[in-house]
Amino acid sequence: MATDYDAPRKSEEDLNEDSIEELKTRRSDKPTAVVEEDESDLAAGYELPGADLSGEELLVHVVPAQADEFTCSSCFLVRHRSQIAREKDGRFYCKECEG
Repeated sequence: MATDYDAPRKSEEDLNEDSIEELKTRRSDKPTAVVEEDESDLAAGYELPGADLSGEELLVHVVPAQADEFTCSSCFLVRHRSQIAREKDGRFYCKECEG
């Protein structure tokens, strides 16, 4: 039996749906109030507990570049030497920047 895939299909739910006129009569005509608030104003009002970090110091241990690493002259990320795509005038460029 051939099936016409372009023909509109109606399921049991579609057959039981209300008509547009019935839906319009059931619709409440009361307008709902929409309050537009700026997100930055909302964020300014929130204060997280324990969020006062003004007296805190960030301690980071910086490790110098290893012998098998280089800094890309384009993106300035430290990469492994296997990621070198090219070297020009003593500057190294990674595969991502050259790709």
